Amino acid sequence: MTSRIERDALFIGGQWRAPDSAARIPVVSPLTEQEIGSFPASAATDVDTAVAAARTALRRPEWAGLSPIDRANAIRRFADELDKRAEQRATTVTAQNGMPIGLARFAEGAAPVQLLRYYADLAESTPIEEQRASQPMPGTTIVRREPVGVVAAIAPWNFPAVLSMFKIAPALAAGCTIVLKPSPETTLDSYVLAEAAIAARLPDGVINIVTGGPDIGQYLVAHPGVDKVAFTGSTAAGRHIGRVCGELLRPATLELGGKSAALILDDADIEQTVTGLATASLLNSGQTCYMSTRILVPRNQKSVYTDAITSMVAGLQVGDPMDEATFFGPLVSARQRDRVLSLIDQARSEGGTITTGGHAPEGVGYFVQPTVFADVDNTSTIARQEVFGPVLSIIAYDELDHAVALTNDSDYGLGGTVWTSDQDRGIDVARRVETGSFGVNTYNLDWGSPFGGVKASGLGRELGPEGLASYQQLKSIFLASP
Repeated sequence: MTSRIERDALFIGGQWRAPDSAARIPVVSPLTEQEIGSFPASAATDVDTAVAAARTALRRPEWAGLSPIDRANAIRRFADELDKRAEQRATTVTAQNGMPIGLARFAEGAAPVQLLRYYADLAESTPIEEQRASQPMPGTTIVRREPVGVVAAIAPWNFPAVLSMFKIAPALAAGCTIVLKPSPETTLDSYVLAEAAIAARLPDGVINIVTGGPDIGQYLVAHPGVDKVAFTGSTAAGRHIGRVCGELLRPATLELGGKSAALILDDADIEQTVTGLATASLLNSGQTCYMSTRILVPRNQKSVYTDAITSMVAGLQVGDPMDEATFFGPLVSARQRDRVLSLIDQARSEGGTITTGGHAPEGVGYFVQPTVFADVDNTSTIARQEVFGPVLSIIAYDELDHAVALTNDSDYGLGGTVWTSDQDRGIDVARRVETGSFGVNTYNLDWGSPFGGVKASGLGRELGPEGLASYQQLKSIFLASP
C-alpha cells in the first residue's frame, strides 16, 4: 500500500456515523513499522447505539419479514458486492497483519464470499418449521427455528475477514442482526465489508461495526441488548467471556487456542509428508489456531525427519508479504514478535536444540526466522503453550499407542493431522484423538462441516449446518388433538 488509509466514521444503523469519542487508533505496518492509517475509537455510547440499531433491525419487516428465499437473495447480493472488493480486502489485510498475499487472496478475499453463498443456500433449504408426532399422548407438535437475536461478533487479527464471516454468514442466514467488533490491529478491512453491505442494500442496522480494544469488547459482551456472543481469540479471553455469558445465561460460541499435533506414522511417505507440513503446520507464519506445531515422529526415524523438516522450513521464503513468492511474512506486531522470541529463548534455556532459525533477522519488520526445535519433551514449555508463530517442535515416540497418548496429552484440542500411506489406518488414529477436527494427510477446513474445539480450545461449533443452528433458538408449539 502506497498511501495512508484514514477512516473517520463508524458504520452503525446502515449509515456512516461520527463517533462519540475523539480518540483514534493507529495502524502500523508489520513490514515497515510505520503508520499506514488510522480509524476512530468507539466510545461505550457508540456500542449502545450499535446494539440499539441491531435490535431495531431485528424486528423490522425489512429484515424480519423476509422469506427464507428473499433473505438468501439479500445474502447473495452481499456476496456479489464483497466479490467485487475481494482484492481490495485481501491487500488491506496483508498491509495490516503481514499475511502473505497469495494466502490473503483466498482466505480474506474469496473465502468470505464462498461462505456467504454457502449459507444463502442453507437459509433457502432449511425449513423454519417441522411437525412431529407428539409423545406420549396423540397429537402434533410444531418445532420452529427462530433467530437467536442480536449477535456480538468479535473477530481476531490473524484471519480477520474470513473469521468475521464465520459468524456473520450463519447469523444472517438465521435472520439475526450483528454488531461486529474487529481486532484493533485489523479494523481497516471491516470498512470494505461495510461498503459492500451498503451496496448490497442490506437493511439498516442488520450489520453494525464498532471499533476498539478489549475494553470495548468487554462492554459489548456484557451489553444487556446482546442475545449471543461469537468470539474467536485467545483461551484467556475466551474464559473471561464464558464467565460473563454464564452469569447472564447468554449463549456463546468460543473458538480459542490450540497446540495441535502432526502424528507421522512409520509408513508415511517422507517427502509428501514434509511438503504437506508446510501448510498444515506453518500457514500464515504459524499465526493460525489449528496448526499442527508438535511434530510426532517414530523414534527410529527421528534423525531423517529432523533433517527433512529442517530443510523444508529453511527453504521457505521469508520477506515482503506483498511478494507472491513469500511464504513467511512478518508477524502482526512488535508485541507478538517479542512474545514468540521469548518462548524460543525459554525453550532454548530448557535444553531445546534449534536446527534452524531461533532469532529475529536484522533489519526492519516484525520478522521471526522460522524455527525448528529437535529433541523436544512433550512436557516442555514449547510443547505445552501455544506459540502462534513459525516454530515447530519435533517429539519422538516409541509405538502407536504412545504417539496417541502424547497427542492427547495437551490442554488443547482444536486441530491435528496424521500422516500415513494407509488412509484407513489414519482414520483409525483420527478417531482416537481428542480434538474437534483432524486431517488425514492434509488439513483443509470444510465450509459444510462443523469446526471448533474441545478442552481449552473452546465451546460450540462454527461452519456447516451446525454453525447455522447455533444462531437459532427452538420453539415447540403443542397442538391439541382434533
